[in-house]
Parts: sequence; C-alpha cells; structure tokens
Amino acid sequence: MITNILEYLERSADRYPDKIAYADDEKQLTFLHLIELAQKAGTGIAAVTQGHHGSLPVMIFMEKSPDTIAAFMSVLMSGNHYVPIDVEMPLHRVSLIIGNLEPALIICDNRNLEKMQETAGGRIRVLTFETLCGTEADPELLEEIRERHIDTDPAYAIYTSGSTGVPKGVLVSHRSLIDYAEHFSMASGFSADDIAGNQVPFHFDASLIDIYCTLRNGGTMVIIPVQLFSTPARLLEYMDRWKVTVIRWVPSALNMVSAFKALKLCRPGSLKKIIFGAEAMPTKCFNYWKSYYPDAFFMQIYGPTEITGICTYYIVDRDFDDSETIPIGGHIKNTDVFLLDEQDGLIDKNDTGIVGEICVRGSGLANGYINSPEMTEKSFTQNPLNNRYPERIYRTGDLASYNERGELVFASRKDHQIKHMGHRIELPEIEAAASGMEGMQSAVCVFDEKRNRIIMAYVSDTLDDIAIIEYLKERLPRYMIPNAMKKIGSMPLTSGGKTDRMKLKEILVGEG
Repeated sequence: MITNILEYLERSADRYPDKIAYADDEKQLTFLHLIELAQKAGTGIAAVTQGHHGSLPVMIFMEKSPDTIAAFMSVLMSGNHYVPIDVEMPLHRVSLIIGNLEPALIICDNRNLEKMQETAGGRIRVLTFETLCGTEADPELLEEIRERHIDTDPAYAIYTSGSTGVPKGVLVSHRSLIDYAEHFSMASGFSADDIAGNQVPFHFDASLIDIYCTLRNGGTMVIIPVQLFSTPARLLEYMDRWKVTVIRWVPSALNMVSAFKALKLCRPGSLKKIIFGAEAMPTKCFNYWKSYYPDAFFMQIYGPTEITGICTYYIVDRDFDDSETIPIGGHIKNTDVFLLDEQDGLIDKNDTGIVGEICVRGSGLANGYINSPEMTEKSFTQNPLNNRYPERIYRTGDLASYNERGELVFASRKDHQIKHMGHRIELPEIEAAASGMEGMQSAVCVFDEKRNRIIMAYVSDTLDDIAIIEYLKERLPRYMIPNAMKKIGSMPLTSGGKTDRMKLKEILVGEG
C-alpha cells in the first residue's frame, strides 16, 4: 500500500533512472537526478524544520521550471508540505498569504531572492533552492522522517481567491493526492510512453495531472513556454518537436488554437490524449479538435481545488452538436458525487434536468483551509443525508443536473445564477448559445446588479452586435437576451489561462 507520494519518485527512479522526467528548453531532469536533488535539498530543509511536530508549510517562490518540481519533492522529502506561489502575484497579496500561512521556510530561486527577502521582511527565513542543493544528503535523517510519516499528512497547499479579500489556502494530504494519481492514471490510460505538454501553472491544481501522472507512471513532462500560447502556430510546432502525446489544458488554451484555425498549419502527429477542464469547454472548439484528431482520446474533467482537483470525468464517446453541452460525466473511484436541492434533498439520477448543487464525499476531500476553521466548517459540512455518524462532504457551490443517460451536466456557479425579469438565469447558458455561432471566438456574460442588465462581451473578427442578438433571439427566451453588447479584442485571462470574469466585470460594469 502506497502511503507517501515520494514512493512514485523512488519507483520511477529505480525503473527509469536515465529517462527524462521533467524538461523545458533550458533544463532536463532525469528521474535519478530528480531524486538526488530532492534528497540533498530535502536534507537542507529538514535541518531548518526539525524539532517541530508534524508537517510544516514551506513556501515555494520560483520561476516555472523543472527545478520547481524538484523543490516540491525536496519539501516532501523533508517531511513537510509545499505551497507554490505565483511569482507574478502582486507583493501585497504575497504578504497576505505569508501572514495567513506562517511558513516555516521560503524557498526561492536566485532571480527572486531579493524580492522575497524584502517581502518576508526578516520574519521568515528565505533560502535559495540552489543553496539547498549544495547540502550533503543524509539518508539516515530522511529515513527517520519517513518512519514518522502517515498518509493523512499534508502534501501541498494551493491558495485560491477568498470572498473576504484574503486568499484562502486549501490543504491536501498525501492520501488524497495518491488516490488522485492512481484513479486518474487508470481512467486516462496515462503510461510510461506518454509525454505530457504542460500548460497550467504549478500554483494551480490543474497541473497535478501533468506532474503526478508523470511521476507515477515514469512518463515525461515538458513545460511549454507560456508565450507560445499567444502564437498558436509556434505552439503546435513546439509540441510536434517534443512529440507530445497528451495535453491537459484549460479550454481557453484549446480555444486559442481553434480560433486561429492553427491545426491547418501544423498538426502535432504524436498527440493521442486531449484532456480539458477547469471551465466550460465550448463544444464548437471540441468539434474543431475532434475533426483533426478523430481517433484521439478526449476527456472532460471536473473538480474544485478542495477535492484535489478532480471528482468527475467524462470520456467523450459520441458526437455533439455545437449547441450541445458536453457532460462532466460520473465520479472517479473512491469518490461519491451527488446533487442536493435547495432543501438539502437528494436529486435522483432519473430526475433529469433538475438543477442542484454538486456535493462530494470521499478520499479526495482536502483537509480544509489553512488557519480558517470558520470557513472550513462552512464548506466542509456534515452530510445532510447521513445523521448516523460524522461524515464530511464538500459543497462546491457549482450547479449541475443529470441528462437522460444519468451523466452530470455542469450548469454554472451559484454566483453565475442570476434573477432577472423575474426569472432564474444561468449566464453560461447564454454563453453556450452564442458560442455556437460561426465566427464567434469567445463570449462571456456578466450581470450588472445596479442597473439590472445582462452584458455580453465577445471576441469575433466577423460578427457584430445586431447579428448576435438576432441569432440569440432564435434560440433563447426573450428574458435571456443580453441587454448590452461589447466587442473586445481578447478576453482577460487569469494566470492559469481561464477567463478572468472578475476583471471582465470590472471593465464592463465600470464602463457603464
């Protein structure tokens, strides 16, 4: 029985010592080199954190590179848990995280040392990964640390936006991460022959597939330079050069390729698995990729950070019209996913079309939020369907329904459901209808509460406001037609490549 995620590293280093594990254009780490770095730096970290009970948080503030993953493994080797932070994040926000996390140590690269020392302000010790790698490995110390480890110890924490204005840290255990890697590897068929093309930043849970399926199965992961996602032709050439076989991208990245019809210029021949999630996948975009990869494995996944990033998946096994919605499918193993209505009643799979909140129980649930017991108690609650013994569930705040096949179909966030003209409206439903238009690259709706109006922003080289409104009138009820339209050059994106709805709302509502 596997109890520590490092067992994957040790197994792959034993089986494939000289195989490239993680790479970019500047550096390549074999599995053997990776474990050697982890043992050296892990010993150095342990020297700082020993004497404390339990796993301590270690912040990682490094540019995205193979060394960053080696830093993650080093922290785990030291018996602690890692917390990756976006180096592009405003330093005020980093300070808020430091205040909430209270890290035992901050690890950065040489490039960010001065910035991090200034931000830490002498409160927290800051060491460079390069310095830690100069430590002599102490096998006896590392073995002693491993003996004390249990699988419910934290492995990592990821910070997400908090409704109070302070970022919230989601703490995840080795057990949850192991289950994630085991079950997703089986569902996707990820193997030692796969080369993953990484798009998602490491401070997002969507990167876990690339990192830990590679680690578990002895595959290879190549970090795709972020700038290439603004030049799709070069992006595809890069993938072809590295012989990428599997991608797990957010739909915005896939849509960038389809919007520019880039696969006509370069179709990476090794690509076999295309996995997407984290936001709604425009079916028109899926159909574009499917037309160039008719025999590829397509999978849609769903899951918030609080359940280790995935709780459902759907292997796309049939055709979908551009106006249809691709399901998020059914639960992964060792996880139960169900819908509750507004009275906490269970929605049966036979009750098709009835929208409820997605709730999750199982080993994937996070430990909770760091230093925030009230917020943890609010989101990780007692299962209302069970009054016989303590059982935690996570209330996702996402809405979904069952289709006639018993598959879950995502509807929207609770906060994307609005009340307009006396009707409950799901803004993504309007977006999905608009996205089916020929020539539409992207469409996102926001709601201006003060003026009680729906505003649609869209990206298109050929369409205008009138054409879109006429198209929507043929497909949506009158009360769902946007009250205002705004043509923009490109959608604002988060650092993870998802549509930045908060920024878009500031722009649209602020413009008035």
